Amino acid sequence: MVHTSQVYLLDYGAGNVRSVINAVETQGFQLKYIQSVEDFDKADKIIFPGVGAFASCMAKLEALGYVEPLRKYIASGRPFFGVCLGMQTLFEASEEGEGLIKGLGVVPSVISKFEVPGLAVPHMGWNVATVCKPNPILPHDQERYYFVHSFKAMPTETMRDWVMTTTTYGVEFVSSIFLNNVMATQFHPEKSGTAGLHIFRRFLELPDLITAPAYPLADPAVGSKAGLAPRVIACLDVRANDAGDLVVTKGDQYDVREKDDAGDVRNLGKPVELAKRYYEEGADEVTFLNITSFRNSPLKDQPMLEVLRQTSREVFVPLTIGGGIKDIVDPDGTARSALQVADEYFRSGADKVSIGSDAVLIAEAYIASGMQTGKSSIETISAVYGSQAVVISVDPTRVYVQSPSDVKHHTIKTSVPGPNGESYCWYQCTIKGGRERRDLGAYELVRACEALGAGEILLNCMDKDGTNSGYDHELISDIKKAVGIPVIASSGAGRVEHFSACLRECQPDAVLAAGIFHRQEVPIAAVKTHLQEQGFAVRGAALSA
Repeated sequence: MVHTSQVYLLDYGAGNVRSVINAVETQGFQLKYIQSVEDFDKADKIIFPGVGAFASCMAKLEALGYVEPLRKYIASGRPFFGVCLGMQTLFEASEEGEGLIKGLGVVPSVISKFEVPGLAVPHMGWNVATVCKPNPILPHDQERYYFVHSFKAMPTETMRDWVMTTTTYGVEFVSSIFLNNVMATQFHPEKSGTAGLHIFRRFLELPDLITAPAYPLADPAVGSKAGLAPRVIACLDVRANDAGDLVVTKGDQYDVREKDDAGDVRNLGKPVELAKRYYEEGADEVTFLNITSFRNSPLKDQPMLEVLRQTSREVFVPLTIGGGIKDIVDPDGTARSALQVADEYFRSGADKVSIGSDAVLIAEAYIASGMQTGKSSIETISAVYGSQAVVISVDPTRVYVQSPSDVKHHTIKTSVPGPNGESYCWYQCTIKGGRERRDLGAYELVRACEALGAGEILLNCMDKDGTNSGYDHELISDIKKAVGIPVIASSGAGRVEHFSACLRECQPDAVLAAGIFHRQEVPIAAVKTHLQEQGFAVRGAALSA
Protein backbone atom coordinates (compact mmCIF):
# COMPACT_ATOMS: atom_id res chain seq x y z
CA MET A 1 0.00 0.00 0.00
CA VAL A 2 1.37 3.42 -0.97
CA HIS A 3 0.19 6.33 1.17
CA THR A 4 -0.44 9.85 -0.10
CA SER A 5 0.64 12.01 2.87
CA GLN A 6 3.33 14.55 2.01
CA VAL A 7 6.19 13.26 4.18
CA TYR A 8 9.34 15.32 3.91
CA LEU A 9 12.89 14.55 5.01
CA LEU A 10 14.98 17.37 6.43
CA ASP A 11 18.47 16.48 5.23
CA TYR A 12 21.05 19.11 6.13
CA GLY A 13 23.88 17.22 4.47
CA ALA A 14 25.47 15.00 7.10
CA GLY A 15 24.90 11.41 8.13
CA ASN A 16 23.39 8.27 6.71
CA VAL A 17 19.90 9.35 5.64
CA ARG A 18 19.62 6.48 3.17
CA SER A 19 18.65 4.05 5.93
CA VAL A 20 15.86 6.37 7.08
CA ILE A 21 14.59 6.62 3.50
CA ASN A 22 14.68 2.84 3.13
CA ALA A 23 12.92 2.33 6.47
CA VAL A 24 10.13 4.72 5.47
CA GLU A 25 9.75 3.11 2.05
CA THR A 26 9.33 -0.33 3.65
CA GLN A 27 6.18 1.10 5.25
CA GLY A 28 4.68 2.13 1.92
CA PHE A 29 5.53 5.84 2.10
CA GLN A 30 7.63 7.92 -0.25
CA LEU A 31 9.81 10.68 1.14
CA LYS A 32 10.36 14.05 -0.43
CA TYR A 33 13.35 16.24 0.38
CA ILE A 34 13.08 19.71 1.84
CA GLN A 35 15.06 21.69 -0.70
CA SER A 36 13.82 25.20 0.05
CA VAL A 37 12.10 27.27 2.71
CA GLU A 38 8.83 26.91 0.78
CA ASP A 39 8.83 23.14 1.24
CA PHE A 40 8.05 23.48 4.98
CA ASP A 41 4.57 24.74 4.05
CA LYS A 42 3.98 21.74 1.75
CA ALA A 43 4.78 19.06 4.35
CA ASP A 44 2.15 17.06 6.22
CA LYS A 45 4.88 15.42 8.27
CA ILE A 46 8.62 16.01 8.67
CA ILE A 47 11.32 13.55 9.68
CA PHE A 48 14.63 15.10 10.77
CA PRO A 49 17.47 12.55 11.18
CA GLY A 50 20.80 13.92 12.35
CA VAL A 51 24.29 12.58 12.85
CA GLY A 52 27.33 14.61 13.78
CA ALA A 53 28.17 17.64 15.86
CA PHE A 54 25.47 19.91 17.30
CA ALA A 55 27.30 23.14 16.44
CA SER A 56 27.91 22.27 12.80
CA CYS A 57 24.31 21.07 12.41
CA MET A 58 22.84 24.30 13.78
CA ALA A 59 25.27 26.35 11.67
CA LYS A 60 24.16 24.48 8.55
CA LEU A 61 20.46 24.97 9.37
CA GLU A 62 21.11 28.68 9.85
CA ALA A 63 23.03 28.92 6.58
CA LEU A 64 20.17 27.22 4.72
CA GLY A 65 17.64 29.55 6.29
CA TYR A 66 15.78 26.61 7.85
CA VAL A 67 15.76 27.52 11.56
CA GLU A 68 12.75 29.85 11.61
CA PRO A 69 10.69 27.86 9.06
CA LEU A 70 11.32 24.73 11.17
CA ARG A 71 10.18 26.47 14.34
CA LYS A 72 7.11 27.73 12.49
CA TYR A 73 6.33 24.24 11.18
CA ILE A 74 6.52 22.73 14.69
CA ALA A 75 4.31 25.52 16.08
CA SER A 76 1.71 24.74 13.38
CA GLY A 77 0.81 21.45 15.06
CA ARG A 78 1.84 19.21 12.16
CA PRO A 79 3.68 15.99 13.14
CA PHE A 80 7.47 16.15 13.57
CA PHE A 81 9.88 13.25 14.18
CA GLY A 82 13.49 13.92 15.16
CA VAL A 83 16.15 11.20 15.29
CA CYS A 84 19.35 11.40 17.40
CA LEU A 85 20.81 14.84 16.64
CA GLY A 86 17.41 15.69 15.21
CA MET A 87 16.11 15.27 18.77
CA GLN A 88 18.92 17.22 20.41
CA THR A 89 18.45 20.27 18.17
CA LEU A 90 14.96 20.69 19.66
CA PHE A 91 16.50 21.69 22.99
CA GLU A 92 17.39 25.19 24.16
CA ALA A 93 21.13 24.56 23.88
CA SER A 94 23.91 21.96 23.93
CA GLU A 95 27.30 21.72 25.63
CA GLU A 96 28.68 20.18 22.43
CA GLY A 97 30.88 23.06 21.41
CA GLU A 98 32.77 26.00 22.88
CA GLY A 99 30.30 27.21 25.47
CA LEU A 100 26.60 26.56 25.05
CA ILE A 101 25.42 26.26 21.45
CA LYS A 102 21.90 27.54 20.90
CA GLY A 103 19.29 25.08 19.64
CA LEU A 104 15.71 25.45 18.38
CA GLY A 105 14.38 26.11 21.88
CA VAL A 106 11.33 23.85 21.60
CA VAL A 107 12.21 21.69 24.64
CA PRO A 108 13.00 23.59 27.88
CA SER A 109 16.27 21.91 28.79
CA VAL A 110 19.94 21.66 27.81
CA ILE A 111 21.93 18.80 26.23
CA SER A 112 24.94 17.79 28.34
CA LYS A 113 28.01 15.64 27.81
CA PHE A 114 28.04 11.97 28.81
CA GLU A 115 30.50 11.60 31.67
CA VAL A 116 30.17 8.20 33.31
CA PRO A 117 33.35 7.01 35.08
CA GLY A 118 34.27 3.49 34.08
CA LEU A 119 31.94 3.34 31.07
CA ALA A 120 32.91 3.87 27.45
CA VAL A 121 31.71 6.98 25.64
CA PRO A 122 30.14 7.22 23.08
CA HIS A 123 27.28 5.24 24.56
CA MET A 124 27.07 2.73 21.73
CA GLY A 125 24.94 -0.35 21.34
CA TRP A 126 21.55 -1.89 22.06
CA ASN A 127 19.95 -0.57 25.22
CA VAL A 128 16.52 -0.67 26.81
CA ALA A 129 13.99 2.17 26.51
CA THR A 130 11.66 2.22 29.50
CA VAL A 131 8.30 3.83 28.71
CA CYS A 132 7.40 6.67 31.11
CA LYS A 133 4.09 7.79 29.63
CA PRO A 134 1.39 6.14 27.54
CA ASN A 135 1.70 7.02 23.89
CA PRO A 136 0.61 5.78 20.47
CA ILE A 137 4.15 5.28 19.13
CA LEU A 138 6.06 3.06 21.60
CA PRO A 139 3.45 0.82 23.23
CA HIS A 140 6.00 -1.84 24.23
CA ASP A 141 8.04 -1.32 27.38
CA GLN A 142 11.61 -2.57 27.81
CA GLU A 143 12.35 -2.82 24.07
CA ARG A 144 15.97 -2.62 22.87
CA TYR A 145 17.02 0.04 20.38
CA TYR A 146 20.34 1.06 18.89
CA PHE A 147 22.09 4.05 20.46
CA VAL A 148 25.25 5.90 19.48
CA HIS A 149 25.86 9.29 21.12
CA SER A 150 28.19 11.20 23.43
CA PHE A 151 25.71 13.84 24.63
CA LYS A 152 22.41 13.37 26.44
CA ALA A 153 19.27 14.97 27.82
CA MET A 154 18.58 14.50 31.51
CA PRO A 155 15.05 13.98 32.92
CA THR A 156 14.80 17.34 34.69
CA GLU A 157 11.65 18.75 36.25
CA THR A 158 11.37 21.39 33.49
CA MET A 159 10.87 18.73 30.81
CA ARG A 160 8.79 16.25 32.79
CA ASP A 161 5.85 16.53 30.36
CA TRP A 162 8.12 15.74 27.42
CA VAL A 163 9.73 12.49 28.55
CA MET A 164 8.42 9.42 26.71
CA THR A 165 11.19 6.93 27.61
CA THR A 166 14.32 6.86 29.70
CA THR A 167 17.39 4.64 29.42
CA THR A 168 20.14 3.83 31.87
CA TYR A 169 23.85 3.99 31.12
CA GLY A 170 25.59 4.96 34.32
CA VAL A 171 22.83 7.55 34.78
CA GLU A 172 19.22 7.66 33.70
CA PHE A 173 18.83 9.86 30.63
CA VAL A 174 16.00 10.75 28.26
CA SER A 175 15.91 8.38 25.29
CA SER A 176 12.76 9.72 23.62
CA ILE A 177 10.36 12.64 23.94
CA PHE A 178 6.73 13.18 22.97
CA LEU A 179 4.43 16.15 23.46
CA ASN A 180 1.59 17.36 21.25
CA ASN A 181 2.78 17.03 17.64
CA VAL A 182 6.48 16.49 18.42
CA MET A 183 8.23 13.20 19.00
CA ALA A 184 11.90 12.38 18.85
CA THR A 185 14.27 9.58 19.77
CA GLN A 186 17.87 9.62 20.93
CA PHE A 187 18.22 6.12 19.52
CA HIS A 188 18.12 5.25 15.82
CA PRO A 189 14.87 3.49 14.82
CA GLU A 190 16.23 2.96 11.30
CA LYS A 191 19.05 0.89 12.86
CA SER A 192 16.91 -0.92 15.43
CA GLY A 193 15.56 -3.78 13.35
CA THR A 194 11.86 -4.61 13.35
CA ALA A 195 11.26 -2.70 16.59
CA GLY A 196 12.52 0.48 14.95
CA LEU A 197 10.53 -0.08 11.76
CA HIS A 198 7.41 -0.35 13.92
CA ILE A 199 8.08 3.18 15.25
CA PHE A 200 8.25 4.60 11.75
CA ARG A 201 5.09 2.77 10.75
CA ARG A 202 3.11 4.15 13.71
CA PHE A 203 4.33 7.71 13.14
CA LEU A 204 3.56 7.57 9.43
CA GLU A 205 0.13 5.96 9.74
CA LEU A 206 -1.29 8.15 12.51
CA PRO A 207 -3.06 11.24 11.13
CA ASP A 208 -2.05 13.23 14.24
CA LEU A 209 0.02 12.74 17.35
CA ILE A 210 -2.00 12.81 20.55
CA THR A 211 -0.56 13.95 23.84
CA ALA A 212 -0.90 11.58 26.77
CA PRO A 213 -0.45 12.37 30.49
CA ALA A 214 3.01 11.79 31.92
CA TYR A 215 3.89 9.05 34.36
CA PRO A 216 6.12 9.94 37.34
CA LEU A 217 9.76 9.42 36.41
CA ALA A 218 11.64 6.55 37.99
CA ASP A 219 14.45 7.24 40.43
CA PRO A 220 17.81 7.56 38.63
CA ALA A 221 19.70 4.25 38.49
CA VAL A 222 23.07 5.86 39.16
CA GLY A 223 26.07 3.67 38.49
CA SER A 224 24.13 0.91 36.78
CA LYS A 225 25.11 -0.49 33.40
CA ALA A 226 22.00 -2.64 33.29
CA GLY A 227 20.40 -2.82 29.90
CA LEU A 228 23.33 -2.22 27.56
CA ALA A 229 23.89 -5.41 25.61
CA PRO A 230 27.33 -6.36 24.28
CA ARG A 231 27.15 -6.34 20.51
CA VAL A 232 27.77 -9.38 18.33
CA ILE A 233 29.15 -8.17 14.99
CA ALA A 234 29.47 -10.06 11.72
CA CYS A 235 32.45 -8.96 9.63
CA LEU A 236 32.67 -9.49 5.87
CA ASP A 237 36.02 -9.17 4.12
CA VAL A 238 35.07 -8.15 0.58
CA ARG A 239 37.30 -8.13 -2.46
CA ALA A 240 37.16 -8.68 -6.19
CA ASN A 241 37.95 -12.16 -7.44
CA ASP A 242 39.91 -12.77 -10.63
CA ALA A 243 36.72 -12.37 -12.68
CA GLY A 244 36.12 -8.92 -11.19
CA ASP A 245 33.12 -9.91 -9.05
CA LEU A 246 32.91 -8.86 -5.42
CA VAL A 247 32.89 -11.82 -3.03
CA VAL A 248 33.13 -12.35 0.70
CA THR A 249 36.40 -14.06 1.47
CA LYS A 250 38.49 -15.09 4.46
CA GLY A 251 41.99 -16.35 4.89
CA ASP A 252 44.73 -17.10 7.36
CA GLN A 253 47.08 -14.17 7.97
CA TYR A 254 45.34 -12.23 5.17
CA ASP A 255 46.06 -14.89 2.51
CA VAL A 256 42.67 -15.25 0.83
CA ARG A 257 43.55 -17.57 -2.05
CA GLU A 258 42.80 -21.26 -2.16
CA LYS A 259 45.73 -23.61 -1.70
CA ASP A 260 44.92 -25.69 -4.79
CA ASP A 261 46.58 -25.37 -8.20
CA ALA A 262 44.09 -22.76 -9.41
CA GLY A 263 44.76 -20.43 -6.48
CA ASP A 264 41.45 -18.60 -6.87
CA VAL A 265 40.23 -16.05 -4.34
CA ARG A 266 38.32 -17.94 -1.66
CA ASN A 267 34.60 -17.31 -2.24
CA LEU A 268 32.35 -17.63 0.81
CA GLY A 269 29.33 -15.88 -0.64
CA LYS A 270 27.94 -12.66 -2.05
CA PRO A 271 28.21 -9.60 0.24
CA VAL A 272 24.59 -8.43 0.16
CA GLU A 273 23.14 -11.92 0.56
CA LEU A 274 25.40 -12.73 3.52
CA ALA A 275 24.74 -9.40 5.21
CA LYS A 276 21.00 -9.95 4.93
CA ARG A 277 21.36 -13.45 6.37
CA TYR A 278 23.30 -12.15 9.35
CA TYR A 279 20.70 -9.45 9.97
CA GLU A 280 17.94 -12.05 9.96
CA GLU A 281 19.98 -14.27 12.29
CA GLY A 282 20.28 -11.46 14.83
CA ALA A 283 23.62 -9.73 14.17
CA ASP A 284 23.77 -6.45 16.06
CA GLU A 285 25.96 -4.82 13.41
CA VAL A 286 27.50 -5.70 10.07
CA THR A 287 30.99 -4.59 9.06
CA PHE A 288 32.34 -4.60 5.50
CA LEU A 289 36.11 -4.45 5.11
CA ASN A 290 36.95 -3.68 1.49
CA ILE A 291 40.24 -5.48 0.87
CA THR A 292 40.05 -5.36 -2.92
CA SER A 293 42.15 -3.17 -5.17
CA PHE A 294 40.05 -0.11 -5.83
CA ARG A 295 38.94 0.73 -9.33
CA ASN A 296 41.14 3.84 -9.57
CA SER A 297 39.75 5.31 -6.31
CA PRO A 298 37.17 4.57 -3.60
CA LEU A 299 34.85 7.21 -5.07
CA LYS A 300 34.87 5.36 -8.38
CA ASP A 301 34.50 1.93 -6.80
CA GLN A 302 30.86 1.67 -7.81
CA PRO A 303 30.47 -2.06 -7.08
CA MET A 304 31.33 -1.54 -3.39
CA LEU A 305 29.14 1.54 -3.15
CA GLU A 306 26.31 -0.46 -4.69
CA VAL A 307 26.84 -3.20 -2.09
CA LEU A 308 26.22 -0.59 0.59
CA ARG A 309 23.16 0.79 -1.18
CA GLN A 310 21.59 -2.63 -1.64
CA THR A 311 22.43 -3.78 1.88
CA SER A 312 20.93 -0.68 3.49
CA ARG A 313 17.61 -1.45 1.76
CA GLU A 314 17.28 -4.74 3.61
CA VAL A 315 19.52 -4.55 6.68
CA PHE A 316 18.31 -2.26 9.47
CA VAL A 317 21.23 -2.47 11.88
CA PRO A 318 24.41 -0.34 11.77
CA LEU A 319 26.74 -0.81 8.79
CA THR A 320 30.46 -0.06 8.94
CA ILE A 321 32.69 0.18 5.88
CA GLY A 322 36.47 0.09 5.89
CA GLY A 323 39.03 0.42 3.11
CA GLY A 324 40.42 3.44 1.31
CA ILE A 325 39.30 6.05 3.86
CA LYS A 326 42.16 8.50 3.33
CA ASP A 327 43.26 11.46 1.24
CA ILE A 328 43.87 10.19 -2.28
CA VAL A 329 44.71 11.39 -5.76
CA ASP A 330 42.90 9.77 -8.68
CA PRO A 331 44.89 8.59 -11.71
CA ASP A 332 43.68 11.69 -13.57
CA GLY A 333 45.22 13.92 -10.91
CA THR A 334 41.98 14.78 -9.08
CA ALA A 335 42.58 15.17 -5.35
CA ARG A 336 40.02 13.56 -3.04
CA SER A 337 39.97 14.22 0.68
CA ALA A 338 39.21 11.50 3.21
CA LEU A 339 36.12 13.46 4.16
CA GLN A 340 34.88 13.30 0.55
CA VAL A 341 35.42 9.55 0.52
CA ALA A 342 33.57 9.17 3.82
CA ASP A 343 30.76 11.42 2.53
CA GLU A 344 30.13 9.05 -0.37
CA TYR A 345 30.15 5.99 1.88
CA PHE A 346 27.70 7.61 4.31
CA ARG A 347 25.41 8.68 1.49
CA SER A 348 25.49 5.11 0.16
CA GLY A 349 24.31 3.60 3.44
CA ALA A 350 27.23 3.36 5.87
CA ASP A 351 26.84 4.51 9.47
CA LYS A 352 30.52 4.32 10.38
CA VAL A 353 33.81 4.27 8.50
CA SER A 354 36.79 2.22 9.57
CA ILE A 355 40.28 3.67 9.13
CA GLY A 356 43.23 1.27 9.19
CA SER A 357 46.65 1.93 7.69
CA ASP A 358 46.08 5.67 7.45
CA ALA A 359 45.36 5.82 11.19
CA VAL A 360 48.82 4.40 11.94
CA LEU A 361 50.53 7.05 9.83
CA ILE A 362 48.37 9.79 11.36
CA ALA A 363 49.17 8.60 14.89
CA GLU A 364 52.89 8.48 14.14
CA ALA A 365 52.84 12.10 12.99
CA TYR A 366 50.73 13.20 15.96
CA ILE A 367 52.99 11.47 18.50
CA ALA A 368 56.12 12.92 16.87
CA SER A 369 54.80 16.50 16.85
CA GLY A 370 52.42 16.46 19.80
CA MET A 371 50.15 18.67 17.72
CA GLN A 372 46.74 18.18 16.17
CA THR A 373 46.55 19.58 12.65
CA GLY A 374 42.79 19.35 12.21
CA LYS A 375 43.45 18.00 8.71
CA SER A 376 43.79 14.25 9.19
CA SER A 377 41.05 11.85 8.14
CA ILE A 378 40.23 11.12 11.79
CA GLU A 379 39.86 14.79 12.67
CA THR A 380 37.99 15.96 9.59
CA ILE A 381 35.44 13.13 9.56
CA SER A 382 34.75 13.25 13.31
CA ALA A 383 34.34 17.05 13.17
CA VAL A 384 31.47 16.69 10.69
CA TYR A 385 29.91 13.34 11.56
CA GLY A 386 30.89 12.99 15.21
CA SER A 387 33.42 10.71 16.86
CA GLN A 388 30.95 7.79 16.81
CA ALA A 389 31.27 7.63 13.02
CA VAL A 390 35.03 6.97 13.08
CA VAL A 391 36.31 3.46 13.84
CA ILE A 392 40.03 2.70 14.03
CA SER A 393 40.93 -0.78 12.75
CA VAL A 394 44.11 -1.99 14.47
CA ASP A 395 46.18 -4.90 13.09
CA PRO A 396 48.91 -5.65 15.67
CA THR A 397 51.25 -8.59 16.09
CA ARG A 398 52.92 -9.72 19.31
CA VAL A 399 56.64 -9.02 19.79
CA TYR A 400 58.39 -10.63 22.77
CA VAL A 401 61.06 -8.91 24.87
CA GLN A 402 63.04 -9.91 27.95
CA SER A 403 62.42 -6.66 29.77
CA PRO A 404 60.23 -3.53 29.36
CA SER A 405 63.45 -1.52 29.25
CA ASP A 406 64.44 -3.24 26.02
CA VAL A 407 61.95 -1.16 23.99
CA LYS A 408 60.40 2.31 24.08
CA HIS A 409 56.93 0.86 23.61
CA HIS A 410 54.27 0.05 26.19
CA THR A 411 54.68 -3.59 27.24
CA ILE A 412 52.68 -6.12 29.22
CA LYS A 413 53.75 -9.05 31.36
CA THR A 414 52.44 -12.07 29.52
CA SER A 415 51.21 -15.42 30.77
CA VAL A 416 52.30 -16.94 27.46
CA PRO A 417 56.13 -16.84 27.40
CA GLY A 418 57.98 -16.21 24.16
CA PRO A 419 60.08 -18.73 22.23
CA ASN A 420 63.12 -17.89 24.34
CA GLY A 421 61.27 -17.68 27.60
CA GLU A 422 60.52 -13.95 27.34
CA SER A 423 58.06 -12.74 29.98
CA TYR A 424 57.07 -9.47 28.31
CA CYS A 425 55.66 -8.42 24.97
CA TRP A 426 54.37 -5.42 23.06
CA TYR A 427 51.96 -5.30 20.16
CA GLN A 428 53.46 -3.89 16.99
CA CYS A 429 51.17 -2.08 14.54
CA THR A 430 51.09 -3.17 10.91
CA ILE A 431 49.73 -1.56 7.76
CA LYS A 432 48.91 -2.66 4.22
CA GLY A 433 46.99 -5.74 5.31
CA GLY A 434 49.72 -6.84 7.70
CA ARG A 435 52.47 -6.74 5.10
CA GLU A 436 54.42 -3.87 6.67
CA ARG A 437 55.37 -3.44 10.32
CA ARG A 438 55.73 0.01 11.89
CA ASP A 439 57.67 1.25 14.91
CA LEU A 440 54.48 1.96 16.83
CA GLY A 441 52.65 0.01 19.50
CA ALA A 442 48.92 -0.66 19.49
CA TYR A 443 48.61 0.93 22.94
CA GLU A 444 50.13 4.20 21.76
CA LEU A 445 48.12 4.08 18.53
CA VAL A 446 44.69 3.83 20.15
CA ARG A 447 45.42 6.56 22.69
CA ALA A 448 46.58 8.90 19.92
CA CYS A 449 43.53 8.13 17.78
CA GLU A 450 41.16 8.75 20.67
CA ALA A 451 42.81 12.13 21.26
CA LEU A 452 42.36 12.96 17.58
CA GLY A 453 38.62 12.27 17.67
CA ALA A 454 38.07 8.56 16.97
CA GLY A 455 35.03 7.02 18.63
CA GLU A 456 35.64 3.27 18.51
CA ILE A 457 38.45 0.71 18.21
CA LEU A 458 38.19 -2.44 16.08
CA LEU A 459 40.94 -4.53 17.63
CA ASN A 460 42.25 -7.34 15.46
CA CYS A 461 45.14 -9.66 16.30
CA MET A 462 47.25 -11.07 13.50
CA ASP A 463 48.58 -13.87 15.70
CA LYS A 464 45.05 -15.11 16.39
CA ASP A 465 43.54 -14.60 12.95
CA GLY A 466 42.12 -17.85 11.57
CA THR A 467 43.27 -19.96 14.54
CA ASN A 468 39.81 -20.56 16.11
CA SER A 469 41.68 -20.70 19.44
CA GLY A 470 39.92 -17.80 21.14
CA TYR A 471 40.52 -14.07 21.44
CA ASP A 472 43.80 -12.59 22.69
CA HIS A 473 42.63 -11.62 26.17
CA GLU A 474 45.86 -9.92 27.15
CA LEU A 475 45.74 -7.59 24.16
CA ILE A 476 42.04 -6.80 24.53
CA SER A 477 42.29 -6.11 28.28
CA ASP A 478 45.28 -3.84 27.77
CA ILE A 479 43.62 -1.79 25.03
CA LYS A 480 40.34 -1.61 26.92
CA LYS A 481 42.18 0.02 29.83
CA ALA A 482 44.02 2.39 27.49
CA VAL A 483 41.00 4.23 26.12
CA GLY A 484 37.60 5.51 27.18
CA ILE A 485 35.89 4.75 23.86
CA PRO A 486 34.23 1.44 22.89
CA VAL A 487 36.44 -1.49 21.90
CA ILE A 488 35.44 -4.30 19.53
CA ALA A 489 37.28 -7.59 20.10
CA SER A 490 38.20 -9.43 16.92
CA SER A 491 40.25 -12.42 15.69
CA GLY A 492 40.35 -15.97 16.98
CA ALA A 493 36.78 -16.98 17.89
CA GLY A 494 36.07 -20.62 17.16
CA ARG A 495 33.17 -21.61 19.43
CA VAL A 496 30.46 -19.93 21.49
CA GLU A 497 32.46 -20.18 24.72
CA HIS A 498 35.13 -17.90 23.25
CA PHE A 499 32.62 -15.05 23.05
CA SER A 500 31.46 -15.32 26.66
CA ALA A 501 34.99 -15.81 27.99
CA CYS A 502 36.19 -12.68 26.21
CA LEU A 503 33.26 -10.59 27.42
CA ARG A 504 33.63 -11.81 30.98
CA GLU A 505 37.39 -11.46 31.32
CA CYS A 506 38.15 -8.45 29.08
CA GLN A 507 34.84 -6.56 29.04
CA PRO A 508 34.99 -5.29 25.45
CA ASP A 509 31.93 -3.47 24.17
CA ALA A 510 31.45 -5.85 21.25
CA VAL A 511 32.74 -9.15 19.90
CA LEU A 512 33.28 -9.74 16.19
CA ALA A 513 33.77 -12.80 14.04
CA ALA A 514 33.91 -13.60 10.36
CA GLY A 515 34.92 -17.02 9.05
CA ILE A 516 32.99 -19.11 11.56
CA PHE A 517 29.84 -17.20 10.66
CA HIS A 518 30.46 -17.44 6.90
CA ARG A 519 31.05 -21.19 7.05
CA GLN A 520 28.12 -21.61 9.49
CA GLU A 521 30.38 -23.38 11.94
CA VAL A 522 28.93 -21.19 14.71
CA PRO A 523 25.57 -19.52 13.98
CA ILE A 524 25.01 -16.02 15.33
CA ALA A 525 21.80 -17.18 17.02
CA ALA A 526 23.81 -19.82 18.88
CA VAL A 527 26.18 -17.13 20.17
CA LYS A 528 23.24 -15.00 21.35
CA THR A 529 21.57 -17.94 23.07
CA HIS A 530 24.81 -18.94 24.80
CA LEU A 531 25.45 -15.38 26.01
CA GLN A 532 21.93 -15.17 27.41
CA GLU A 533 22.42 -18.48 29.21
CA GLN A 534 25.65 -17.09 30.67
CA GLY A 535 23.82 -14.10 32.12
CA PHE A 536 24.69 -11.42 29.56
CA ALA A 537 22.12 -8.90 28.40
CA VAL A 538 21.48 -9.59 24.72
CA ARG A 539 19.25 -8.38 21.98
CA GLY A 540 16.94 -11.15 20.70
CA ALA A 541 18.69 -14.19 19.26
CA ALA A 542 16.77 -13.76 16.02
CA LEU A 543 14.62 -11.10 14.40
CA SER A 544 10.94 -11.64 13.85
CA ALA A 545 9.70 -11.43 10.30
